[in-house]
Amino acid sequence: MAIRERDQADGGQQTIPHAAPATGTATLEAAVESEPNPLKRFLKILGPGLITGASDDDPSGIGTYAVAGASLGYSTLWTALVTLPLMASVQFMCAKVGMVSGMGLAGVLRQHYPRPLLYGAVLGLLIANTINAGADIGAIAAGVNVIVPIPILWMIVPVTVIILVLQVVCSYRVIANIFKWLTLTLLAYIASALFAHPSWSEVLRATVVPTFSLDPTFLSTLVAILGTTISPYLFFWQSSQEVEEEVQMGRHELWQRRGATDTELKYAATDVGVGMFFSNAVMFFIILATAATLHVHGQTNIQSAAEAAEALRPLAGGAAGVLLAVGLVGAGFLAVPILTGSAAYALSEAFGWRYGFGTNPGRAKQFYGVIVVATLVGMLINFLGINPFDALFWTAVINGFVAPPLLLLIMLVSNNGSIMGNRVNGLGLNILGWLATAAMFIAAIALVLTTWVFPSS
Repeated sequence: MAIRERDQADGGQQTIPHAAPATGTATLEAAVESEPNPLKRFLKILGPGLITGASDDDPSGIGTYAVAGASLGYSTLWTALVTLPLMASVQFMCAKVGMVSGMGLAGVLRQHYPRPLLYGAVLGLLIANTINAGADIGAIAAGVNVIVPIPILWMIVPVTVIILVLQVVCSYRVIANIFKWLTLTLLAYIASALFAHPSWSEVLRATVVPTFSLDPTFLSTLVAILGTTISPYLFFWQSSQEVEEEVQMGRHELWQRRGATDTELKYAATDVGVGMFFSNAVMFFIILATAATLHVHGQTNIQSAAEAAEALRPLAGGAAGVLLAVGLVGAGFLAVPILTGSAAYALSEAFGWRYGFGTNPGRAKQFYGVIVVATLVGMLINFLGINPFDALFWTAVINGFVAPPLLLLIMLVSNNGSIMGNRVNGLGLNILGWLATAAMFIAAIALVLTTWVFPSS
């Protein structure tokens, strides 16, 4: 069953899907407070923020970090400390927008800002996410190939089928729980770094003393790291997942979801903070592991996470390579549904379609249609002979130009009293948010300069 709600902004109708609340509690506050075990209380708080943070370490991101470590050694480790507060501030604002407005980011933009800008951003998101999903499907198959010598192309279709079944057949609560467990596979990257036996004094120095160079290779790598950690699909996914969580609590109607208590926002901040810390920790250890092995031994020219996993075997031991491959597979199964799902959320809210994993596919045909088409097109990319590295490059280019204006809109939304009421940003959040926005605009300009004006040799 679905609840129809009047969209006051355009006179249309928006369907908010829902299922019965997953627990006997009406709110997250009640669920947390009723749990006597401190660890279980903490785990109940974790949800959309943790999943979003983990999904940021998708195979394309892992490949970017591996390339950074192999080509530049420890010199980019400091970026993990810089991107953490920027990521956390942006994602918390997206979470807050979803919780306070009761709608996902695209729904808010549809009601309050120019439609052409929204449609352009959503179209760019769909194209970039589809290409990214295709590359990640190939990366899953490549990760399996590192562990078990099954030809990569043989695995493409089975991997795609598993992902589609997960999204179309399973309920929202099952999907959310699977995603939470998949985040654990990323711990393999931390473990693989320990097998690399790095020089911890060099690691510490590179972490706390930033290195900067005007060398085109260094600049392009820096831009790539920034672009893959602050990605547009995360903005839409975070806000829409906050809405889905509230629907699961029984807040089926829009008026029931509007507003958020201090405790709810505190829980959201904790969830996002843990998720972003986890994401950056994985990034840090991937750079560390590849710098301590591949870079040290002169293997500086790798183009994917799968190549890094294979190359690590003789240098850091078979266990390190296998762990890197296991993390790659888990990251891919986590990221692909989120890439296609975030595009489906954005398009559905932009055009007023029924949406959400909590409703029957027959009642949300467009939402699930976007997921199926994007996943299948992504799958086909692997059979067209397109270089995955080139595909991910163009994904980064699209994201690089979509993210800055989206961040500007997020800042405007989160400071708009007519949308956020008394939950507009405070000074600290605004400072971090505007820094992130400025950084992404600079990254977009740098992307043009390092790619087309002053390309590296």
